Amino acid sequence: MTVKPVVPNPKPAAAKARRRRPLPTARPILEIVKQHAEDAAFLWVQRDRAVRAPHYNLTLLDRLDGRVEAHVDGLRVAGDAGWEIAKAGIGEPGGYFVVAILALDGRDAARQEVVIESAAAHARSLAAALAWLPWKRAEAVAKPWLESPSPALRRAAVAAFALHRRDPGAPLLKAAGDPDAAVCARAIKALGELGLVKHLALAQRALGHADPGVAFAAAWSTALLSKDAGPLIGMVTQDLRRAGRGIPLAARQGGADWARAFPPRLAIMAAGHAGDPAAIPWLLDQMKTPALARVAGEAFSMITGADLGSEPLEGKAPEGFEAGPTDDPADPNVDMDADGDLSWPDPPEVEKWWKGRSGAFKPGVRYLAGGPMEIPALRGLLRSGYQRIRAAAALELALLEPGKPLFEVRAPGFRQKAGLGA
Repeated sequence: MTVKPVVPNPKPAAAKARRRRPLPTARPILEIVKQHAEDAAFLWVQRDRAVRAPHYNLTLLDRLDGRVEAHVDGLRVAGDAGWEIAKAGIGEPGGYFVVAILALDGRDAARQEVVIESAAAHARSLAAALAWLPWKRAEAVAKPWLESPSPALRRAAVAAFALHRRDPGAPLLKAAGDPDAAVCARAIKALGELGLVKHLALAQRALGHADPGVAFAAAWSTALLSKDAGPLIGMVTQDLRRAGRGIPLAARQGGADWARAFPPRLAIMAAGHAGDPAAIPWLLDQMKTPALARVAGEAFSMITGADLGSEPLEGKAPEGFEAGPTDDPADPNVDMDADGDLSWPDPPEVEKWWKGRSGAFKPGVRYLAGGPMEIPALRGLLRSGYQRIRAAAALELALLEPGKPLFEVRAPGFRQKAGLGA
């Protein structure tokens, strides 16, 4: 009789080995949750800049939004641990945004109270969180706040309706006369954003308001809801600190000649937004000055549609040029380079490009990204343009279609795509 050798069964040994492996501890999991909180806050700050950046389009913005939402969702899944870890960052704008999303998206009164306590210090982040939420949830939070005794909450509520492009009706008109200047200014700006031409007179009456912020909002909405850019031009001329917010609309309504006496950088911006190719020779000349080259290039591109980030139109920074903060601790310049995301033009190549195409542009006719100010072309730019071009196209469409809301190019990407049918 042949005796077969006994072969040990490997399964029990493998099972023992598995039992000997240490079980996952809470520490690595908490580290992952902490990373979710840090990344969500950081990416929101990046996103807050991206919506105004010259090198972001809707596709890139939507992709960034997806990353923000993924990290926020990781905190949601983590439950109480996610909340406690996120709450540690509430003092910073990005951290507050994350905490506000977690609190307002749920129905935990204690968590919402944490957000409310810091609302006055984080007005923009709170408005952004309400804009991020689906409308039904945002409305459930914001509607009661319209009558809140807290000015910070009333302002956030008005902003929520405006950013979702929803008209709250009578409460908006009440807010336009709010004793708190910040609430009043936000409500009057909302009149323009919502395209409420029927309430133009309300914006016009606020032009003489004692608070400069309210008066500026009134001038901005008046220009958007009517053909009268005079008050806005006057406001920008009197206070150049508001030029960055006022020029894009003022130049579209009133041309750029009124800005020629401004500092060169602001005059260049006005020329780009005005869209008249008659300014091109002057812009080409400004490109030869290093401190103005990139903003002049952007204005040129805004009019003509030339892609200055492509060969051969893109140049290099001049030798030794420094626009932003340096590594020298003694350097008093700590401001970031305002044109850091713009391409350096190559002036001779750009001039050559213009000579070959100038015949397609008529002085006195306005252009945006090389196209006419016509509704189909402008809607196309909302789908395909970079953020600053998209914002310009949205303004032009609002001017061409009185009574329609201003398209919100800062909204979550998926919501913008749905609105554009993209």
